[in-house]
Amino acid sequence: MREKKYYMVLAFRTTTEAMAMEKKCAEQKIPGRLIPVPREITAGCGLAWRIAQAEYERNQTAIDNLGIAFQQVVLLKL
Repeated sequence: MREKKYYMVLAFRTTTEAMAMEKKCAEQKIPGRLIPVPREITAGCGLAWRIAQAEYERNQTAIDNLGIAFQQVVLLKL
C-alpha cells in the first residue's frame, strides 16, 4: 500500500477549463495532472488538477497567472 501524501486539488466548473489547465501547465512546465474529482469534494465537470502541495506553493503565482477560474481549491491527503 502506498503512503498517502498531501496534494492541492483544483476543481473546475467545466471540462473546457480543465483541458485548458492541462495545456497551459504543460506549456509552463507546471507539474501535476488531471484526475477524477475525489469524493471529498464536488465540482461541476468531474475533473480536477492534482499537484503536490510543495509544488503548488512553489508555482502558485504562475498558476494564478494562467487566468483559469477554479470552482474549488482544496488540500487533500490522497
